[in-house]
Amino acid sequence: MIPAHIIKKIKRIHIKSGRTVNSIMAGQYKSVFRGSGIEFEEVREYTPGDDVKIIDWKVSARLGKPFVKLYKEERESIVMLLIDMSSSLKFGTFSGSKLERAAEVASVLAFNAIKNNDKVGVIFFTDRIEKYIPPKKGSGHIWRVIKEIFTFSPQGQGTNISAALDYFAKISKKRSFVFVLSDFLDDGYLKSLRTVRQRHEIIGVMIYDKGSFKLPLKGIVTLCDFETSKELVFDGFNKKTREEFTSIRQTDHKKTLNLFSKAKSDVIELETSVSVSDTLLQYFRFREARLR
Repeated sequence: MIPAHIIKKIKRIHIKSGRTVNSIMAGQYKSVFRGSGIEFEEVREYTPGDDVKIIDWKVSARLGKPFVKLYKEERESIVMLLIDMSSSLKFGTFSGSKLERAAEVASVLAFNAIKNNDKVGVIFFTDRIEKYIPPKKGSGHIWRVIKEIFTFSPQGQGTNISAALDYFAKISKKRSFVFVLSDFLDDGYLKSLRTVRQRHEIIGVMIYDKGSFKLPLKGIVTLCDFETSKELVFDGFNKKTREEFTSIRQTDHKKTLNLFSKAKSDVIELETSVSVSDTLLQYFRFREARLR
């Protein structure tokens, strides 16, 4: 049985995401995430003004006069959400956990996709593949995705982004828009990122808490790694220690951005205290301007 406070969170995110999509984001998603390709529609006789590049020379030679081949865009797309369920996503300071933000992002993206008649699929991963939900349409599907994020108990604790990308590459049958929702506390996945990028469009959603960039000013501080359970002791009053800690965290953050840049893929940076809808809308507008 799902605890009442979890059900309350699920309902809140479900309702909030639906309202966001119906008001703020109306039309934005559709304009920037177009169909995954084109399919043949018909052959018709050439008329003045047609682009000569679309002339079907084989048909024209056979029939003795010019014909053009017409195509139409495949409107239906597949949106795949690769969601990190590792233990580090449970971390949060004052604005809720990173996992809650991941649930909200997943919900908004799923609502946008389904409103646009696209299918949504999910892969939950940690240091292994935890669960695969095949692409599907319908508002009930969104409810299931949000519920799974809050109620699913993963077997692993760590993060293996390469495993998630490789698994997706193996099961994918059609070009998709792939969103990786994670805090990216991992390395060595550039090769897998590039492999997926060859066929699909991949976008990272890097969820981070600014509280994790600073040591608390409280003397001797013991920090526990959520994924390895390893404990580290720091002197929070030592200025050099605090500066080194922040520098290491900033370096790791930039490393993720550089990896996606090398793979020619976008990254949406989402800080836990910032509005999910505002962050996604800003990215949609940036993407729309770039397409123009």
